[in-house]
Amino acid sequence: MPKLSPIRGKELISILEKQGFKQVHQKGSHVRLEHFDGRKTTVPLHSGEKVGVGLLRKILRDANISRGEFEKLR
Repeated sequence: MPKLSPIRGKELISILEKQGFKQVHQKGSHVRLEHFDGRKTTVPLHSGEKVGVGLLRKILRDANISRGEFEKLR
């Protein structure tokens, strides 16, 4: 299984939107995304920073997306 690497917040949001997630709320630099089946997650959008591996793993778990599937979408 491929290793995860840090990713920009905007890039992660676009990948999640391709999976059917929609932006429903933003408070400051954190964007809330929801899927029509009830899955929810929050992605930070800090300029100049990337989402680290630990947080990325948590977001993928919340979104119910496997590492392999994520790497194909990336």
